[in-house]
Formats: sequence, structure tokens, C-alpha cells
Amino acid sequence: MRMIWFRVRAVIGGRAGDAGMSTSEYAMGTIAACAFAAVLYKVVTSDVVSTALQSTIGKALDVPF
Repeated sequence: MRMIWFRVRAVIGGRAGDAGMSTSEYAMGTIAACAFAAVLYKVVTSDVVSTALQSTIGKALDVPF
């Protein structure tokens, strides 16, 4: 009985069976995540960011106690 109610609601609401992402949406999400990871990797390994990180870590390690 519950499944029938969900079907009726879906048909009335115009969303029959649209509960989750399809395979193409998963593929696009994966591609977007990989692209973001590649850009983030390039930024973190750039000379400017690398120098800033080394400077920050160096200052933190040289703090007198």
C-alpha cells in the first residue's frame, strides 16, 4: 500500500522515479572532482604557495619556548 501511495504522489507531482543521480551525473561529478583535485594540486605545488608553506612552517619551528 505504501508503494502505491509513493507512485501516486510521484505521478501527481510530476517526478516519477527521479529519486537519485543517474550514471551520467555520477560521471560528470567524478570528472568535476578530478578536475578540482588537479587544479588544487597545481596550486599547492606552485612555487609561491610552496615558499609560503615552507616559510610558515619554518617560523613555527623557530618559535622559542
